[in-house]
Amino acid sequence: MSGCLLCGSATASLVFHGPDRLYHTTTQEFDVVRCGGCGMLRLDPQPPPEELRRYYPGNYWFAPDASAAGRLEEAWRRLVLRDHVRFVTQALRGSKASGQVLDVGCGGGLFLGMLRERGYRVVGLDFSAEAAAVAWRRQQTPAVVAEFANSPLRAGSFAAITMFHVMEHLPDPLRYVEAARDLLAPDGRLIIQVPNAASWQSRVLRGAWNGMDVPRHLFDFRDSDLEKLLERGGFRVVRRKYFSLRDNPAGLASSIAPSLDPMARRVRRTAEGSGARLAKDLVYLAMVMASVPLTGIEAAFRAGSTVMMEARVR
Repeated sequence: MSGCLLCGSATASLVFHGPDRLYHTTTQEFDVVRCGGCGMLRLDPQPPPEELRRYYPGNYWFAPDASAAGRLEEAWRRLVLRDHVRFVTQALRGSKASGQVLDVGCGGGLFLGMLRERGYRVVGLDFSAEAAAVAWRRQQTPAVVAEFANSPLRAGSFAAITMFHVMEHLPDPLRYVEAARDLLAPDGRLIIQVPNAASWQSRVLRGAWNGMDVPRHLFDFRDSDLEKLLERGGFRVVRRKYFSLRDNPAGLASSIAPSLDPMARRVRRTAEGSGARLAKDLVYLAMVMASVPLTGIEAAFRAGSTVMMEARVR
């Protein structure tokens, strides 16, 4: 058993043993354990890199097609991503930093495209060459294919760096925090979002909670865990948010009915005609909308299923 990322303790207790509920990339089951020292959750043992890559299909990111269902998905994504765009633009307005906005794990680049439409200079970074090409082609957003902690980007050149649902996937997330510190311009801002393992959804649903996403999530951060990691990397948290219109309601819907999740159906290559696909998307959308009040209530109690933090270098 490996030591804890935060406290180094080698003691841990089993929380649950489970499969890949969402994407069905493997029939293997995995252990999620709780650190005996600080209580942080993690996958243990972590799959080696060559095995872990098999759990990330080539279409593991959002890129809608030209069908009616694809247009509906993109319209919905644009609507709910305004929440993220608003959080980042508020951070930029409160900062004296100059430079581009870098989105780590940019996927198809829709978030950056929306920032670009608002006049911001942007660049994406992703490990997938296909995703970077989509960002260039569909969103007119420059994107670099690289591993962030060893990227060719210039130190001190970014006004903000964003990482939405990246940290939980990393074998060594502290390296990414330290790399961000080096790349930010003076008074630049780091914005990170992760699933919140201290949420009501996590406590009630346990292994069925979509935020666990076994085996792709190597760490399951509570809000306090993420803040400790940022402090260790030289940052101070200045703002946090527990509700994401894109992620919290959809996370609950996907926890309850993973087979209806549009991305899961795409990754699983579920056989369905355009009419069936649109019908399933509409049922899923109805579930998401029905989840908004509950996820809003848990967020009001600082127990939302995601947490987004704005941090600045100490």
